[in-house]
Amino acid sequence: MLGVLKKEKKLKMRMSNEVLLNCGIKIPIIGFGTYSFHNDGQKTELAVQMALKMGYRHFDTAKIYGSEPAVGKALTEAIMDGRIKREEVFVTSKLWGCDHHDPVSALKKTLERMGMEYLDMYLVHWPVKLKEWACYPVPMEDDFEDLDLETTWRGMEKCLDLGLCRCIGVSNFSSNKIQSLLDFSSITPAVNQVEMHPMWRQTRLREYCGEEKIHVSAYSPLGGPGNSWGSTAVVDSPILHSIALKHNATPAQVALKWGMSKRSSVIVKSFSQQRMEENIKALDLKLDAQDLLDIEKLEERKIMRGEFLVNETTSPYKSLQDLWDDDV
Repeated sequence: MLGVLKKEKKLKMRMSNEVLLNCGIKIPIIGFGTYSFHNDGQKTELAVQMALKMGYRHFDTAKIYGSEPAVGKALTEAIMDGRIKREEVFVTSKLWGCDHHDPVSALKKTLERMGMEYLDMYLVHWPVKLKEWACYPVPMEDDFEDLDLETTWRGMEKCLDLGLCRCIGVSNFSSNKIQSLLDFSSITPAVNQVEMHPMWRQTRLREYCGEEKIHVSAYSPLGGPGNSWGSTAVVDSPILHSIALKHNATPAQVALKWGMSKRSSVIVKSFSQQRMEENIKALDLKLDAQDLLDIEKLEERKIMRGEFLVNETTSPYKSLQDLWDDDV
């Protein structure tokens, strides 16, 4: 009986780790990512169900991932069965470049695919506008259009006005691009979801977003080791291994806790039960001041560089510097 009570207490503690956003709602500090190269709907459903049992309450998807139907189905079933209430989960999806012309219609289609009435967060996936048919991950040279961020953001604000989502935000935006958005926006983005981990610490961006009360959410907080574009450099780091040994933890847990220590939410993606449990246990880890100083010594290296959005002819970004400004 005592063991069951302890387990329930730990589950409640996991679910209560949240950060208040500028839109007035709270975001769980650890999120469950659902991007998968193979996009196996059944595996995604099972992983989401397992994640719910472990205490994950923040689920991250996107139109371009193809995982919206599976995430929606798993969450809806859990809600219908009474295992969770809708207000106990935080659901994020994203606007792909081919839908910049009409974010409202795009979000309505996302909700239809997910079988949900609203999202908690809707993000502009990249500061890139594509032709309406370019609904695939890697655009071709003729797919790019001139970015009209003001019109796109007006559509995002309309999504909020219509009650289709509770908050709106951006992803992969540099400090300069957020500043440009703030020059005309009525509503400040609640979130900027970007690559962030101990080897790409986003110090300048975090400082800027902090000043503007924009929450930084970290994707690939372990460096994306399971992705084709990812790297094992973060989890293989000798410094992280040393810190992990000191705390009887794993390098992955150290990397995740580092992100949380910066008051960022971290979006972890693994469908392995062992890894999922390992990742959420990062909430229990405590890093000391020396650990944080040691992590600052790591050489920085951006892993998701976004080359697929850069070309010298049709893209608004002729170079990586154009895409990321001074944040690369």
